[in-house]
Formats: sequence, C-alpha cells, structure tokens
Amino acid sequence: MNGRVTSLSSRERWVLWLAQGFGTGRAPRAPGTVGTLPGIGFYLLLAPLGWGVYLLATLVLFALGIALCDRAARLLGRDDPPSVVWDEIVGYLVTMSAVPPSLGAIVAGFVAFRVFDIWKPGPIGWLDRRVPGGLGIMLDDLVAGLFALATLHLGRAFCPC
Repeated sequence: MNGRVTSLSSRERWVLWLAQGFGTGRAPRAPGTVGTLPGIGFYLLLAPLGWGVYLLATLVLFALGIALCDRAARLLGRDDPPSVVWDEIVGYLVTMSAVPPSLGAIVAGFVAFRVFDIWKPGPIGWLDRRVPGGLGIMLDDLVAGLFALATLHLGRAFCPC
C-alpha cells in the first residue's frame, strides 16, 4: 500500500484519523514529534480532574490504542507506520502523570518524552523491535513515557522550580 490508502470505509477513515493523532501524524517532517502535540491538549483537559480520573483515562486511552494502532498499521500495510501517533499521545500522558501543570513542566515533559521515544534506550528499543502489532506500537511509548516521568519527577525533587 506504500502508505497511500484508497477505497476506505468511513469507519476505516475514522480509525486512521484517530490513530494519526487527528491528522497530526501526517506531518511531512517529524510526525512523531508533531503527533505528540495533541497529548498536551489531553493533559490540560485531564490534569485538573484529579489523579484517579487521569490514571483511568490514560489506561483507557492505552487500551484503546492497542486496537486502534493495530488496525491502522494493517490498513497502512506497515508494522509501525510513522504517521500512527496515538502511542505518542498516550506516552506523553504517561510522562505527565502526577506532574502539576505549568508551562515549564509541559515543555520539559514534551522534550523528555521525545528524547526517550527517539533514542529508545534499553528496554524501550527491545520492546520496539520484539513486540508486534498494536501492543508493540503502544508498549515502547508507554515505557518511554515511564522513563520520561521518572526523569521529570527526579528533576522536580532536585530542583522544585
């Protein structure tokens, strides 16, 4: 399919639109970085609702992402298409767990998550290479989000700026 999809049903178009981060994953350059941006909106909507709601919503979006990314990858004919960025959105939400909203935290979380998602150290890269399908697409970003989360919380502990 070479990333070009024709003759899709309206349901399949909806799946791709969501999986591609409301279209942001179609950016011609750095689709993962651009595709992470909707995560900031989700974070700003969920953070004021409290930790329990935030965690539940993140878990639901992760579970939804497994099926969504799996289906989108099959529609696009690739194992982990760069345009599929739902995993980046959820990974950013994991990064920002229990982080009080501020411009500095939002930017630091964004940068930390993108660094771990691109660099893929240790278990992140291992998961990316070895776990197939929608679970694999989602799981490496979950772990990248956990690495970035730990980085943010350690940073806050040493510099409560």
